[in-house]
Amino acid sequence: MEKKVESTVPDTSRRDFIKKAGLAAGIMIVPRYVLGGKGFIAPSDRLVIAGVGAGGKGQSDIANFYKSGKAEIGFLCDVDDRRAAKSREAFPKAKYYKDWREMYDKEHKNFDAVSISTPDHNHAIITYHAMQLGKHVYVQKPMTHDIWEARLLTEAAKKYKVVTQMGNQGSSNDGTRLLSEWYDADLIGDVHTVYCWTNRPVWPQGIQWPAPQPNVPKELDWNLWLGTAPQKAYVDKLVPFNWRGWWDYGTGALGDMGCHLVEAPFRVLGIQYAKDVQASVGSVYVDEFKEGHFPESCPPSSHITLTFPKTNKTKGDVTLHWMDGGIEPERPQELLPNEQFGGEEGNGTLFVGTKGKMYASTYSDAPTLLPTARTKSANAPRKWARVPGGAEGHYAQWVEGCLAGYGKTELSSSFDKAGPLTEALLMANLAVRGHELKGGRIKLLWDNNLMKVTNFDAVNQYIKREYRTGFELKA
Repeated sequence: MEKKVESTVPDTSRRDFIKKAGLAAGIMIVPRYVLGGKGFIAPSDRLVIAGVGAGGKGQSDIANFYKSGKAEIGFLCDVDDRRAAKSREAFPKAKYYKDWREMYDKEHKNFDAVSISTPDHNHAIITYHAMQLGKHVYVQKPMTHDIWEARLLTEAAKKYKVVTQMGNQGSSNDGTRLLSEWYDADLIGDVHTVYCWTNRPVWPQGIQWPAPQPNVPKELDWNLWLGTAPQKAYVDKLVPFNWRGWWDYGTGALGDMGCHLVEAPFRVLGIQYAKDVQASVGSVYVDEFKEGHFPESCPPSSHITLTFPKTNKTKGDVTLHWMDGGIEPERPQELLPNEQFGGEEGNGTLFVGTKGKMYASTYSDAPTLLPTARTKSANAPRKWARVPGGAEGHYAQWVEGCLAGYGKTELSSSFDKAGPLTEALLMANLAVRGHELKGGRIKLLWDNNLMKVTNFDAVNQYIKREYRTGFELKA
């Protein structure tokens, strides 16, 4: 007998239809063949999704949920009609809103889950309010803009018992699982050092705030785009991409690529919360003799070092180096002179163990043992179940998890996993901002229980920011 799975908050019209059909037939459950014939998916087995952020990555997320075959895109929401155009064309029956607050207020009984793909500064407020309504949530990486927000959402997922997933699809890739199996089989010994690097940013950073533009595009609601961020006049080219390089909205290269590259060390080594962090950052020069000082903008490059305490999978502390802006670690001696190091796109993760080394590219693709000849002959027991479809299956995994219900299935990047990962990356950004405040490099000591830096209080202001009136996030 096939199990009937119901969504968290059923659609009123869907519920009424089933009820009326059941009464007419003199039964309470309507067989699937009566509803739609062979292969038909009953309404109660389809996830109705509201997409907040319908352009760019939001567009591809929504399309991938629909491809699962078990999701219906019931509602779309975007502050920019230009960005939403393709999704609206693809899902013409989806009701469209500009303000997520209005959509939640009017339609919350008519959808089961929310996909959030907005600039970083609005992730937490949109996600948290959806969770309060009992909605399952999928939010793009990084999970939040601030550390306090990440901790809040991690705890809220348990409180409201909703199914969660962060959009770092590499966590569903086979590569992370293969790296774990190699490590668990002791092929590289005890890992004590990890390097993660990226060619990002590929947007402007370390620059002066642009001059405001008098005319906001008619398709864009600038007030809604600002959301939780401080009130500022519209500037050109911030939307849809260059916001990443500004602290009010983005989290720099770490926020963009960190969740993809640091994911593997978290899973392979079992690390979670760092205990200290320090950073060096690239300088900007406005002319031959004068160094630029642009505190609103993320730096053009950085090298950040985090220390993670010993876990049950390591013999001691783990030092993780993050490098962006084109900075890379020294090539391992085990590589031949012309062999590729990391991914061709300029990203990579290198594990250094007491018996050897291994690395992978973005999304933990192309896992490789060093010397590379070891990769083909590596023999490690298969311990970890693969996600069907790998990275692409990340979306269907969440849909299936939502239909099954809270606690019924394990997801690759549920908030209990994504929360600590996000906090570590945002803590690394504290070191970058601390470098700016201190005027140089300092090691920040972190108290995870108090959620604060204990030796340089000035940087704690960035753990939880002030929200603009009308967009407050209240726990």
